[in-house]
Amino acid sequence: MRPAIHPVYEAVVFRDKSAGTAFLTRSTIVTRDLPTVEWEDGRTYPVWDVDVSAASHPFWTGTARVLDTEGRVEKFRRRYARP
Repeated sequence: MRPAIHPVYEAVVFRDKSAGTAFLTRSTIVTRDLPTVEWEDGRTYPVWDVDVSAASHPFWTGTARVLDTEGRVEKFRRRYARP
């Protein structure tokens, strides 16, 4: 491999504040200016806060709301019906 062309691949903690969960993985995110957190193993890692993860996404948690679609098809057919 050619030197100095690949991004740095290091451990990062991804934290979902809405679900209160976090997981440690490796990423190529630039961690220079990120805050840090002490992990379960006693080491300090940079932390990246995410808005949605599998722990808080409605599809994966089973809390998805079903929208009431009754009448939408009929309204469409009335509006664009051929005379």
